Amino acid sequence: MIYQEFQGKQLSLLGFGAMRLPTLENGKIDEALVKEMTKYAIDNGVNYFDTAYPYHEGESEVVMGRVLSEYPRESYYLADKYPGHQILSTGYNPAEIFEEQLVKCGVDYFDFYLLHNVNEKSMETYLDPQWDILGYFKKQKELGRIKHLGFSAHAQTKGLEEFLNACGNDMEFCQLQINYLDWTLQNGKDKYDLLKKWNIPVWVMEPVRGGKLAKLDASYETKMKALRPDESIAAWSFRFLQELSDIKMILSGMSNMEQMMDNIKTFENYKPLSDDEHLLLNEIAKSMSGDVPCTACRYCCDGCPKGLDIPMLLNTYNNICVSPAITVTMLIENLPEDKKPSNCINCGKCSRTCPQNIDIPTVLKSLDEKVASLPTWAEVCRKREEAAKQKS
Repeated sequence: MIYQEFQGKQLSLLGFGAMRLPTLENGKIDEALVKEMTKYAIDNGVNYFDTAYPYHEGESEVVMGRVLSEYPRESYYLADKYPGHQILSTGYNPAEIFEEQLVKCGVDYFDFYLLHNVNEKSMETYLDPQWDILGYFKKQKELGRIKHLGFSAHAQTKGLEEFLNACGNDMEFCQLQINYLDWTLQNGKDKYDLLKKWNIPVWVMEPVRGGKLAKLDASYETKMKALRPDESIAAWSFRFLQELSDIKMILSGMSNMEQMMDNIKTFENYKPLSDDEHLLLNEIAKSMSGDVPCTACRYCCDGCPKGLDIPMLLNTYNNICVSPAITVTMLIENLPEDKKPSNCINCGKCSRTCPQNIDIPTVLKSLDEKVASLPTWAEVCRKREEAAKQKS
């Protein structure tokens, strides 16, 4: 197992993410299989386990707590998260949630604790002085109930920088969605470089884009197998990340033993990608990045009467075409009302100045329709709350 040093701790570079645990036909977590997978992980050097309040409608914390209770507490690192981005009706009481999480996980402290999903909207809650969320968790750290405090983020680069300017000095690590597709599609490189400037180590989520990068077009898989016959398609994603020196943790939401075994094999040692292999990943990423060939020259922005950030909107369109996930629709939801794609008045000034001849108004209309067809973040949170109430 590859290990990374973090403040005197040796962290397995591969972490077991508990967002996509194996489930039974009735939808419940397959605890017996989780137990088996956890044993295999620990036996092969994995020492980092990551859960969160909303995972599996609140059951992930409970199951991981029970499974890990069979091992000495000092033998593993447990991470959990405060869901300030999704609480709708219960009020922002960090103490209430934190105490509940400790009980659910059956522990006295968390090794790593994160402000969950910092973005342009949730930032308002996390930084609101009336809730004193950050102050409360800094106090828990002083008391030893949190060993390391950090945050996860789906913010755009500008939003991430705003959060860091507000409280970056209190953050010890940041969890980002990084993979060879989102390195450019979601400006992963810019965010990574920003955190490097702040000397904040990076934790990675969605290294294979929820499985999307584990199964590719047959022509690409053939090329990859020719270059690396002994490695899986998913392994390429991890090899890409292993080369980034500021990444200290790569979380994988493994759902079966096969994935666990394959990932552990990949993390036995480093096998850097060659120049030709990097070129192949770039080719794959480009093919998956949508059909709008925006180069972000920003000529279109100068004459826009609504002041829209058109390159960002076009990039979001490409993103949502690749994967219509809630994290993508949040990018639009988090924009000020007057900066959303629905504000385009179809004047055509942007298209007339576009070197790529993109029909921008048509793309923005399509983006608006795509976002409208998907559930909002509030709807997702409400369903989760209802499901949790039914269980209780």
